[in-house]
Amino acid sequence: MPVVLLGLSHRTAPLDVRDRHAVPTHRLAETLSALREYSAIREAAILSTCNRLEIYADVETYETGVAQLKEFLTAYRQMAVEDFDKYLYTMLGAEAVEQLFRVASGLDSMLIGEPQILSQVKDALRLADSAGSMGPHLARLFRAALQTGKEARSQTAIGRDVVSLGAAAVELASNHCEIARARCAVIGAGRMGTVVAKHLRARDARSLTIVNRTQRRAAALARQVHATTAPLADLPRVLAAHDLVITAIGSGAYIVLEPMVRAAVEERQRAPLLLVDIGVPRDVEPSAALLAGVVIYSIEDLREVVDRTLEGRRGEIPHVEAIVAAHVASYLDWYRTRGAAPLIASLRRKAEDIRAAEIRRLFDRMPELDETQRQMVVAASVSIINRLLHGPVTRLRESVAQGPDADRTQLAEALLDADAFSDRLARQLGDHIKFPR
Repeated sequence: MPVVLLGLSHRTAPLDVRDRHAVPTHRLAETLSALREYSAIREAAILSTCNRLEIYADVETYETGVAQLKEFLTAYRQMAVEDFDKYLYTMLGAEAVEQLFRVASGLDSMLIGEPQILSQVKDALRLADSAGSMGPHLARLFRAALQTGKEARSQTAIGRDVVSLGAAAVELASNHCEIARARCAVIGAGRMGTVVAKHLRARDARSLTIVNRTQRRAAALARQVHATTAPLADLPRVLAAHDLVITAIGSGAYIVLEPMVRAAVEERQRAPLLLVDIGVPRDVEPSAALLAGVVIYSIEDLREVVDRTLEGRRGEIPHVEAIVAAHVASYLDWYRTRGAAPLIASLRRKAEDIRAAEIRRLFDRMPELDETQRQMVVAASVSIINRLLHGPVTRLRESVAQGPDADRTQLAEALLDADAFSDRLARQLGDHIKFPR
């Protein structure tokens, strides 16, 4: 099975490495287009989330495909060789399939059962399709992953008590400041920023400001949570005027710069400033954490909150793993039957050639048949062929699905022996259609 996965995640790489190699959504189409230029990569999709970068590809061969993916990461994504050695994992065939299904089911998330991951897998499918890098194999793989994730959530409690990074960020902040007395700001009005804002409002934040590059979007969110708005250009003023600031943009460039934070702290007369950065890549310049009076938390610091909140979900893991295993087995069965497709197509072509030739002979001998009668004869001949082929085609699919061995290979060869099959089919047709002498 020539499907490969190259990736790094919260399990293998620290936050700064994940920051360096994250692919912002607005660059995914460009990145996928670059991947298509590599000869051994037939199909490709990129799953880039706050905790992972995974490239799934259908390749000509494992060896060449993996080599070209690494070449792509070195040249296009500027990934250093030491990142390969330390942080990058490679999965081949069934292992790659299982990984995608585990990701879609929430088993591989830092937040077990994370609800956003399913929509992120769906977005990866959509974006790859739009970029022209998604083909029939990976499309089926990703659709199967989505089905697995949906079943895991509908048949188990893996997604109960919905928790997100946004909710965990607010929970973490509440351990260090009294939100009901804090002036709060959220930088970013996207999906994650919306979650953060709603949780801050649910905890009765003293005041709430939505900061976003697009004011229309900021205003729409502000109306939902009864907040004020500010443009991104006003960020220095926002930092000085608020006690808690949670950032959720992840644009690839630092939004909150160290000089900006220093000036805000001085204006605040060193009143504590709490920053929670859940952007990936990070929104806050790391050196700002060295300033007196400033506390900065990042995604890595959410683990303790996650562990407490998600304890109840861990008991569901065996049930979800059973669902994943069943879907992986079903997908692998389908994949193996792909090997039978060319054989079956050849079988059907041979049968159609025989059918058409015999029908022509019949019509030549019975010119008195009108058009309606001819159509009835053709329909009957097609039905006969389909019935005759049903048994051999079914056995061939089953044989290929069960894996290779000598007997099954011999069966396929016998089924596709053109001369033997022609004679057999002609005799069987003769039994059903009596030619006039």
